[in-house]
Amino acid sequence: MARGAATPDTPPAKSHEGFFTRLGKIPGATILIPLLLGCLINTLFPQVFAIGSFTTSMTTEGTGALVGAFLVIVGTTISFKSAPKAALRGAILIITKVVFCVALALIVLFWLNDNLFGLSAMAILATCSGANNAMYAGLMGTYGTEVERGAVAITTLVVGPPVTMIALGAAGEAPIGWSLLGAVLPIIVGIVLGNCFPTLRKMFAGALTPIIILTFFAMGSTMNLSQLIKAGLPGILLGVICSVIGALVTIPVDRLTGGSGVAGAAISSCAGANVATPAAMATVDTAKYGGAVLATATAQVAAAAIVTAFLTPIITAWAAKHFGLTTREPATATH
Repeated sequence: MARGAATPDTPPAKSHEGFFTRLGKIPGATILIPLLLGCLINTLFPQVFAIGSFTTSMTTEGTGALVGAFLVIVGTTISFKSAPKAALRGAILIITKVVFCVALALIVLFWLNDNLFGLSAMAILATCSGANNAMYAGLMGTYGTEVERGAVAITTLVVGPPVTMIALGAAGEAPIGWSLLGAVLPIIVGIVLGNCFPTLRKMFAGALTPIIILTFFAMGSTMNLSQLIKAGLPGILLGVICSVIGALVTIPVDRLTGGSGVAGAAISSCAGANVATPAAMATVDTAKYGGAVLATATAQVAAAAIVTAFLTPIITAWAAKHFGLTTREPATATH
């Protein structure tokens, strides 16, 4: 009788499983889908995230807290043994990215009269010098190895105005303050906890996919598609340069230095923090970088951050498939 009673429940279970299996086949689904959902809600119904209380705290105001928790969980999956290799992988990725963007910006500045289809050298540097490290960690949680996940401890060190300032010669190297330690500390704490307490490491490993979904929904809630319209085609082009052209450089270097190429694809994004870089440049030289120049560059970098948020997961999924790697997304796993 029990067997007969279970039969009617079987088709709905298969139907639901089939839906999520198909959903999981979208490239970078655990990042891209919640990110897009949050972005669409904020674009069409921004008042939803401004309702207050826990809703606002876990979305537009709580992104930083979620990213911090996310990095702790990522850290628990990294062993002490793999940490040196992870540091080397991170250094290779971020140095390659910085060299690429500095070279491109200098070409635009000196050979193209500081204008590449409406893009200035400053806007290019502001966009391409840093990476969305939360996105990198999320993609590596899905597609990467332990070493590639650990690389985020190094890639986190390069973000925001300093690279742009140094490259343009507008100011000296920015001082290293406690905020830099604060950006790296969560993943270090996670590494220590995961290695000292194996049971805790196993417990946190099961939370990796859920925290990725929540984190990137919150990140999407801070984005607005109207920023793409404001920046126009140059802003969209800037995002394509950062993600697509950037990946064409970082993927081969990653593979030539012993990586799979997937981490090289995942680093080809623009950090949201880089949107503040044009304003930082304006404080250094208001006459050159203020006014209309500041407004245009800020809109372009913001648009590029949105474009790379959608393109980078797709490029990373392509790299994982092209180089014969197996996705770790639960929705596509075989049970």
